[in-house]
Amino acid sequence: MSTVDLAVEGGIAQIRLNRPERLNAVAPVLVDDFLTALEEVAHSEARVVLLSGNGRAFCAGHDLKEPTPEGDSRARLERLQDVTRRLRALRQPVIAAVHGYAIGAGAEFALGCDLILAAEDAVFAFPEVSLGLSVTGAASRLLPLLVGPVKAKELLLLGDRFDGRRAHDLGLVNAAVPADELMPLALGWAEKIAHHPPEAAAMAKRALDAGIDHAFDSALELEVTHALITEHSAAVRESTEAFRSRA
Repeated sequence: MSTVDLAVEGGIAQIRLNRPERLNAVAPVLVDDFLTALEEVAHSEARVVLLSGNGRAFCAGHDLKEPTPEGDSRARLERLQDVTRRLRALRQPVIAAVHGYAIGAGAEFALGCDLILAAEDAVFAFPEVSLGLSVTGAASRLLPLLVGPVKAKELLLLGDRFDGRRAHDLGLVNAAVPADELMPLALGWAEKIAHHPPEAAAMAKRALDAGIDHAFDSALELEVTHALITEHSAAVRESTEAFRSRA
């Protein structure tokens, strides 16, 4: 069974992360399936993309109960970053509909989208620093652009959790609504965009991103460099072992 579901209908490509038993936590297989889905969308007739998660969460971040993959860490980290690269490279606007947890890499998946809608009780956090890790999904570039550098440092250095209402107040998301209104709102936005001329939507997305992305690749490279330094540190080993020992 794929860890990412894809359906294209009425000009809307719906991508759903599909590891509900693990709160859609990130594992290598999910990254592979996500990239495959994005490649299919890129060659589809879809005019807009809607990203969400099956089950109780959008994405709870890295699955710390998974064993650390062997092999080239740089290649694995860059492949994870490819999710953000391909989300931003799609010609179609991408809407994230966030419910439940959007933690670490899950929050970074949302940041890679063009529009972000959240349930009021969604839970966001960037806990990497508290775990001895480094951000890897372009949060170092995209988060300050959305919330400002001072608030971005607060979110990254403290690592506190905050809900969808707070995310909206910070400017991290476009709207926060009651959980049962999230998908109807997201579909409504998707349908509206799908009825716009696709070339105009693609050019608007590209033009708005042009000023953002000139430093995008260098931010990703710096993130990988930092991640390679932190990945095998004693602090990371301790936090990972503590998580895996939970009942």
